[in-house]
Amino acid sequence: MSSRRTLIPPADWEALGIEPERYELHNAVIYDFSLTRRDLLKLAGAGLITILLIDAAAESAAQESGQGRRRFGGGQQPKEIAAWVHVGEDGTVTAYTGKVEVGQNARTSLAQGVAEELRVPLSSVHMVMGDTALTPFDMGTFGSMTTPTMFPQMRRAAAAAREALIDMAAEKWSVKRDSLTAADGAVKRADTGEAVKYGALTGGRKFVRVIEGDVPLTPATEWKEAGKPFHKTDGRDIVTGRYSYSSDIRRAEMAFGKVLRPAGYGGELVTLDSSAAEKMAGVKVVRDGSFVGVTAPSVHAAAEALDSLKADWKVPAQPSSKEIFTVLRGGTPPPAAEPGAIAATYNVAYIAHTPLEPRAAVAEWEGDKLTVWTGTQRPFGVRTELAQAFGIPEANVHVLMPGTGSGYGGKHTGEAAVEAARLAKAAGKPVKLTWSRAEEFSWAYFRPAGVIDVMAKTDANGKLTYWEFHNFNSGGAGLQSPYTVADKREQFHQVHSPLRQGSYRALAATANNFARETHMNIVAHALKLDPVEFRHRNLQNGRIRPVLDAAAEKFGWAGAKPADGRGFGIACATEKNGYVSTAAEVAVDKSTGKVRVVRLVTAFECGAIVNPDGLRNQIEGAMMMGIGGALFEHIAFENGKLTNGTMTQYRVPRFGDMPALEVVLVDRKDVPSSGAGECPIVCVAPAIAEAIFQATGQRLTALPLAPERS
Repeated sequence: MSSRRTLIPPADWEALGIEPERYELHNAVIYDFSLTRRDLLKLAGAGLITILLIDAAAESAAQESGQGRRRFGGGQQPKEIAAWVHVGEDGTVTAYTGKVEVGQNARTSLAQGVAEELRVPLSSVHMVMGDTALTPFDMGTFGSMTTPTMFPQMRRAAAAAREALIDMAAEKWSVKRDSLTAADGAVKRADTGEAVKYGALTGGRKFVRVIEGDVPLTPATEWKEAGKPFHKTDGRDIVTGRYSYSSDIRRAEMAFGKVLRPAGYGGELVTLDSSAAEKMAGVKVVRDGSFVGVTAPSVHAAAEALDSLKADWKVPAQPSSKEIFTVLRGGTPPPAAEPGAIAATYNVAYIAHTPLEPRAAVAEWEGDKLTVWTGTQRPFGVRTELAQAFGIPEANVHVLMPGTGSGYGGKHTGEAAVEAARLAKAAGKPVKLTWSRAEEFSWAYFRPAGVIDVMAKTDANGKLTYWEFHNFNSGGAGLQSPYTVADKREQFHQVHSPLRQGSYRALAATANNFARETHMNIVAHALKLDPVEFRHRNLQNGRIRPVLDAAAEKFGWAGAKPADGRGFGIACATEKNGYVSTAAEVAVDKSTGKVRVVRLVTAFECGAIVNPDGLRNQIEGAMMMGIGGALFEHIAFENGKLTNGTMTQYRVPRFGDMPALEVVLVDRKDVPSSGAGECPIVCVAPAIAEAIFQATGQRLTALPLAPERS
C-alpha cells in the first residue's frame, strides 16, 4: 500500500499557512478542490443560494485555507468558493463549511454568525460540515482559524442572502428597499407592518447570489444572536447518546477489520504465516507489502484472526527516551553564557494526544468509487490521501466527517481511513476499522519533544537588553518574544526525530512559552523584582498588559504571600491573535514531594467574543489539558517501542487533579474575533513551574515538571 506524494518545500510553508512543526503535513499535496457553481446548483433545492468567492477583498481569510498565495499560471489567484448559505422555500437555513466539529463547538458559533446576519433564531440554522461532496474546500480545522476566518465568511454569505431577500420583497411590493427591514426570518414593511417570510419570497424558484465584494456586517456592539452564551446546538443528542460518531456508523453486510502492527517503529515485514487465520469462517487476510490486515464478521472474530498471525519483523535501532534530548541537540552545545547574562536550557518531552475517541473509519466501495466516514480534522486532506493510495481521481472519493469527540491537532491524517478502504477493497464489502487504545498510543503522532536554550541580559532598571533563544525540534509557533528588547536572536532548528511527531494543541507555543516565561521568572528573581512588575517593565504590547493585570487582580497577586508548602506563579503570552495570562497556586507535600495544583486563574482576550459559554469551556479545557503536560505527561520508549502506552501507565489529568478553575473573559468588541482552541494552554506550565519554585526553592526546567511526584 503505497502513497505517491509531492513534497511541499519548507520555503513555501509560510505562504501556505503551514507552520514548521506541523510535521504530519510535510508531504501534503495541495490541489484545487473547489466546487463549481454548477455543482452547487445541483446540490441545493428551490430557494435562495448565496455563494461567497475568494477574491481580493477576502484574501486574508484565504490565507488560512492555503488558497490565498497559490501559484497558478503566472501567479493568478483563482476565484474559489469559500462558503455558501441556502435559504429554503420553507424558510429553513442551511449553511455549508469545510470546517469540522471536534468538540470545540464550532457548529454553534458558526451558526450564530449565520443567524445574526440573516436575522433568524439560532434554532433555525442547520450546519453541514466537513462533507467533501457538499461543502466548499477547506485545508483543515486547525490553528485556531475557524473563528477569525470562517466566522466572517459565513456572516458575509448570510448577510448577502439577507440583502437579496430584501431586494425580492422590494420588488414584490414595489417599494423602496430602505423602507424594509429583515427580522425573525421575514422581511417587514415600515409603513404597513406587513411581513413576508423568507421562504414565501422565493416562490419555489431557485435564485443564486454570488458575492465577490465586501458585504456590510453587523457590528459586534449590535449583535443579538452572536455574542450570547448559547449551549451546543447538538448538546442534547450528545448527552442522550443519539449523537453519531465514526464508530457508530453501520452499513449493510459490513465486516470488521484489524491491522497487524510492526514489532517496533520503522519495522518492515520479513515473513508472515497466516494459515490459521485463513481457516477461520468468514475471515479474509490482506497483505500488501508490509501492510497486513484481516476482516471478519465481528470485532471478536477479527481480533482472534489477528492474534493467530505469525509475523517476523525487521526493526531498526532507535534511541530511547532517556537519551532523546542529547539526540535532538545533535551535538550542538548550548551557547556560552556571556558576562552578565543569565542562561538556561529547557527540555520538553514527547506527549500523546490521548483523545477520548481513538481513530475509526468505515469504508465502502461501489466500483471504483469510494465513500469513507471518519473522524478527521482534514476531510479534504484525507480525500487526497485516499485518492493517492488507490490511484483513483479525487472526484471518485467521498469523505464524510461524523461527529468526533476530540482532535487536539492529532487527527490531521487519514491512517484509519486508508486502512479501512484497503480492507474493504479486498473484502468486497463495507469494513469498519476502529483503533484500539494501544494503537492510538503507539501509532498516532506525538507532540514534538524539544531542547530550548535561552540567554538574557538586563540593564540596571530591569529592562531586557539582550535575548537569545534557540529551539531544537519543537517548532516555531510562539518563538518570537512579545517583550521589548533591542538585541534579539530567535531561531528554530529542525532536526531528525526518532518518533513520528506532529501538530498538538498550540503546537510549539507551549514549549516556547514554557521556556520564555520560566526564564523571565528566573531573571525577575535574580533582579529581586516581582514577576508582574518585571513584565510591566518589558511589555509595550497594549493587548497583553491588560490581560496580565486582569489575571493578577483576579488571583489577588498584589501583596499576597503563599502559605508554607505552597507557591504562586504567573505567566503571560500571545499566540494566534489570542492574549492570555495564567496564575497558579500549588501545594507541595514536603514528605513525598507530591505536587498538587490548588488553583488556576486564566484571563483571556481574543477580540469580540462570539459565544461566552463556548469560550469559557475552551479555556477551562485548555487549562485542564495543560496540567497534564506541565506535571506528568511524557512518552517513554526504548528499542523502538513505547513502554508506557496504556492509560494506567500514561498519566493524564484525572478528576482528583482538578484545581479550582477561574476564568476572566476580556471582551474586545472593537477587535475582530480570533480563535480560542490553542492559546489558553500556553501559560499553564510556566505558571506552575514558578509556583513550584516558590514552594520548594527548586527550579525545574524540564517538562513534565514532576512525573514521579504527581
